[in-house]
Amino acid sequence: MDLIKNQNALFGMGNPLLDICAVVDKDFLDKYGLKTNDQILAEEKHKEMFEEIVKKFKVEYHAGGATQNSVKVAQWMIQEPHKVATFFGCIGKDKFGKILKEKAEEAHVEAHYYEQTEEPTGTCAACITGDNRSLVANLAAANCYKKEKHLDLEENWKLVEKAQVYYIAGFFLTVSLESILKVAKHASENNKIFCLNLSAPFICEFFKEALMKVMPYVDILFGNETEAATFAQERGFETEDIEEIAKKAQSLPKENKKRQRIVVFTQGKEGTVMTKGDKVETFPVLKIDQSEIVDTTGAGDAFVGGFLSQLVQDKTFEQCIRAGHYAANVIIRHAGCTFPEKPDFH
Repeated sequence: MDLIKNQNALFGMGNPLLDICAVVDKDFLDKYGLKTNDQILAEEKHKEMFEEIVKKFKVEYHAGGATQNSVKVAQWMIQEPHKVATFFGCIGKDKFGKILKEKAEEAHVEAHYYEQTEEPTGTCAACITGDNRSLVANLAAANCYKKEKHLDLEENWKLVEKAQVYYIAGFFLTVSLESILKVAKHASENNKIFCLNLSAPFICEFFKEALMKVMPYVDILFGNETEAATFAQERGFETEDIEEIAKKAQSLPKENKKRQRIVVFTQGKEGTVMTKGDKVETFPVLKIDQSEIVDTTGAGDAFVGGFLSQLVQDKTFEQCIRAGHYAANVIIRHAGCTFPEKPDFH
């Protein structure tokens, strides 16, 4: 059965955010206590930051949010048919929400947003310094996703059931654990593939209970080297070796015994680590000249998107990683999580 002809074969659920990207200076980071290459949730002290960044720097708006980025990249890699990727998340009935809807349509992703009026559409300030980026997410509407008001509706759940591969970024653990569990259990019980991303050190630290509730259903676990290290610390793995961490994460308890868990850790320009059976392999990334890097926003999301584009077509895990590396390599040559019209991947 050729999965690639299946619309809605890939399902993503997460926080739809409009990225506000700007090249800022170190003073700006210091003023708001931001670290390079970190991702955090906005607190009270960051409220002014969103206004200041727009006033002070040249900003670009891009449709974002980790999961939405990944499914968009997957759809871009697949090209035809359209709407292989489905996306659920919550937005506001406002200008930014309208932009997100237009951008999803342009990307040929079937986005079903839960629209509400209490909160405005979420935003994420991507503060770029050199080739580093510091992300501050103001979830707003994204935080208002409700299982019973959206996911449980028959016409929406039908789309979930159509999917073969599911991807949710760890960020959504802060919003609706019950929604994640409903999807994860469906995947596990039907021997479909459920993928989760560690997403950020703060998820591994402060949302570890929620994370560990979902872990038994995770067939493929993604993360980067910083998240892997934090995860290992929090789990008491007593090792800083990324391959060892991958093995230990792989052997955490798992519900669906028909599939062995795969763990995939990216390390920026270093190789990507993947567990395979009882082995751990490292795959080198594509070389890129420092001068060609525009910004690294969305590189991790793009890697996952490339990976998922092949996974949904039943390709080998090696091919999934190649596609992930290809997609990330394209994204870092463009501002935000944006890409040229067509991929050139074989």
